[in-house]
Amino acid sequence: MDKIKSNIILIGFMGSGKTSVGQVLAHRLSYRFMDTDQVLEKQAGDTINHIFQVHGEEYFRDLETRLLQEYRQKLQNTILSTGGGLILREQNSILLKEIGYVVYLKASKETTLKRLKGDTKRPLLAGEDLDKKVDRLLTARMPIYEKASQKIVITDNKAIDDIVYEIMEAYMRYSRA
Repeated sequence: MDKIKSNIILIGFMGSGKTSVGQVLAHRLSYRFMDTDQVLEKQAGDTINHIFQVHGEEYFRDLETRLLQEYRQKLQNTILSTGGGLILREQNSILLKEIGYVVYLKASKETTLKRLKGDTKRPLLAGEDLDKKVDRLLTARMPIYEKASQKIVITDNKAIDDIVYEIMEAYMRYSRA
């Protein structure tokens, strides 16, 4: 299997299960698990919230793009969980497909609201009513996630193991193609 096919990239909205699913998937495949938000926080020595406050969203999106450019050549046998907004730049969509097999973890608005209730760590959720904010962001992002992915997995009312199995099955078909 070549380098391009040796990674699985998880995209999706906040609370879609990228980290939880990614960690289990990495364990099952004996791959490394990485989360772009965690890597960027470590590199910056700062939290994403603070980066957004001090430098703004555009600066943060630049950091994400640079990280993907770096990973394009060297990432192997990795499950990469991405920040929910990373996919907003078309350049990032292209880079993700160069890095690996892109899976969109799709959760309904209701599931998303349940999972994000009380979350204070996500800068894009600050301010206005959570229901309206999630609705607005999901409506804008869903077509972008769908276009950027090679596989869509619905996560509503599914056990993590079932989601992982569905991804592994699709990935195995993809890697043999």
